[in-house]
Amino acid sequence: MTIPLVVGVDGSEASLEAVDWAAGEAARHGVPLHLLHAAAPDDEGTEVIRAASERAGDAAPGVRLTSEVRHGDAAAALVGTAHDAFALVLGSRGLGDLTGLLLGSVGLAVAARADCPVVVVRGAAEHRGSRFGSVVVGVEDGEGSRTAVDFAFREAHVRRCRLVAVHAWTVPVGSPLPPGLSGFALQALQRPPAQVLAEALHDPAERYQGVPVTSEAVEGSARRALLRAAAGADLLVVGARRRQGHIGLQLGLVNHAVLHHAPCPIAVVPRT
Repeated sequence: MTIPLVVGVDGSEASLEAVDWAAGEAARHGVPLHLLHAAAPDDEGTEVIRAASERAGDAAPGVRLTSEVRHGDAAAALVGTAHDAFALVLGSRGLGDLTGLLLGSVGLAVAARADCPVVVVRGAAEHRGSRFGSVVVGVEDGEGSRTAVDFAFREAHVRRCRLVAVHAWTVPVGSPLPPGLSGFALQALQRPPAQVLAEALHDPAERYQGVPVTSEAVEGSARRALLRAAAGADLLVVGARRRQGHIGLQLGLVNHAVLHHAPCPIAVVPRT
């Protein structure tokens, strides 16, 4: 049985926008869509589920749809479904979030604890469709980005769009620069950014040969590089490592920044 794409709903407009996005995603991947609402103990939650079900049916009539109401903590309810979910999809803010928060506490908790990819649906309507024809993925040095790159290639493949791989690097603070040697040249002597990108993209590019790929090596802040690239993207993909000795993921400063400020939907993909 195909595992479903799960979307959290709470009656807010942001969660209904997440339902729209998730319905399109489920249709692209040919997976069922499961609506989950965490209600207060004295609330049956039927009206929230009804409205979300209608929205999903309008957005993707051919997608198999199920729904569920759980009573209790919303983050715990969503994380509890992660073991058997294709991905979890959330709105950027819910009804209970303070106005000053750019990403709700539930979304941040789920992104940090879920075992499956978590997509926070952000941005204006133009970024929640396929207008830009681009998926952006952040690439780190080493193995940390492998599952994120795989996920991004798969998304670009089903969307029939291009993939933009971004690797940002900086010369470590205090590194001495020999006379006449630039920061880029020093980094190239250690591990060339082009090599980092080539190695990260090689295997998935072989599996998804129809996906056009652009590589961008950027000297400077990873946060700025990813947000700049995401301005022309339909989806931004980042990876997250497991925290040693703790339950959950190590989101890090860059992931926190893009989760709060990305102009388009953002997927946080756990490293396996």
